[in-house]
Amino acid sequence: MARRLFGTDGVRGVAGEVLTAELALALGRAVTLAAEPTEGRRPQVLVIRDTRESGEMLEAALAAGVTSAGGDVLLGGVLPTPAAPLLIARYGFDVAAVISASHNPFQDNGLKFFGADGLKLTDATEARITELLDHDAEAARTAAPGGIGRIRDLHGTQEDYLRELQARFQDLDLTGVDVLLDCANGATHRVGPEIFRRLGATTHVIADAPDGRNINAGCGSTHVEQLGEAVVAGGHHLGFAFDGDGDRVLAVDRTGAVVDGDELIALAALHLKAQDRLTGGGVAVTVMTNYGFHTAMREAGIEVAITGVGDRYVLEELRTREWALGGEQSGHIIDMGFVPSGDGVASALLTLEALAGADLADRHGMDKLPQKLVNVRVADRDAAMTDEVLVAAVAHEASGLDGRGRVLVRPSGTEQLVRVMVEAPTAEETDDVCRRLVALVPGALV
Repeated sequence: MARRLFGTDGVRGVAGEVLTAELALALGRAVTLAAEPTEGRRPQVLVIRDTRESGEMLEAALAAGVTSAGGDVLLGGVLPTPAAPLLIARYGFDVAAVISASHNPFQDNGLKFFGADGLKLTDATEARITELLDHDAEAARTAAPGGIGRIRDLHGTQEDYLRELQARFQDLDLTGVDVLLDCANGATHRVGPEIFRRLGATTHVIADAPDGRNINAGCGSTHVEQLGEAVVAGGHHLGFAFDGDGDRVLAVDRTGAVVDGDELIALAALHLKAQDRLTGGGVAVTVMTNYGFHTAMREAGIEVAITGVGDRYVLEELRTREWALGGEQSGHIIDMGFVPSGDGVASALLTLEALAGADLADRHGMDKLPQKLVNVRVADRDAAMTDEVLVAAVAHEASGLDGRGRVLVRPSGTEQLVRVMVEAPTAEETDDVCRRLVALVPGALV
């Protein structure tokens, strides 16, 4: 039931169509009723958002729902998603709500929730919220158990977040570093440049003028080519591109080459191990992580745990193993030593800490294998994945690449697609293997 409403990262959809003010109000009520506040006080709920034009509407509706259920709302304004768990720890909130659709276009929006422990809600809590929503019409006619709550502005939240970053990277001196930041016209447009300036970097910024509709529009980590061109044209040392809510980052070196999450995690892991700060001695990544990453970690004596695609699965693995570092190729990097969430700004600073003044263009974290990913649209993804001919072909190709590369064929979790991914020592072999497998996917639609 919960998964029909909650995806892997909260509730998301087109604002005003799927994610309506009515749904936000109902979610506000349900989340408050499901909260377990300290005895004798009202539930304390933090609300922050990104720069989408629908954010204010959803903020107002969500706050109305919380207060109607007897909770107090503290409005934190525009902040990156990872600020939520940091502020929970600082102020002792029972729940934090982030209004954002991350890297999606402005028409979309979303609601994701963190509990009092600073972690995203458990499946059981999401199921409880969904159950409460089913009875919301009846609940709405009932007065809030503790009376109507209050809505107040929480001042100084940006400074709170910056203070946490400064404390974590207090020994990082960026004097002499010329950096270009792409803030995706999103939640990092103020705090991102400010922390780089405070640490001494010569800081230049693009996509830092949000108008409600230009978030992620041809900019940010989903359009990192713009940053690459600007870094080269401006002669900058390197650049970082955040996504709309600031929980992802990709880098660009001085030549314009993109440095993805795999390479950034590799640099961080090697650095932390050398400093004897890699908690547990391992790192958690997803099945999409490049084979070259595994080779580099094996040579460095760093254990690797592999999860399904999605930051929630990486986080679960880190908590289970009591490790601190993990993430995804997309640039969603988690350092549990700082915050139990992806944090693009902190990850960018961790990259510079790992480089220790070296040129990103001369990085030696890992050697990436050529990778090709083809999405094959099919009539029935489940039937395609059990096809005997395809299953046998995948096993055959994987055997041929054993120790040199890999094959990954998996169904999409949301669409009728079969994703065929191949990594091999050369681009030619990668293309050949991928082409052979794509041709064998049954039920392919043109």
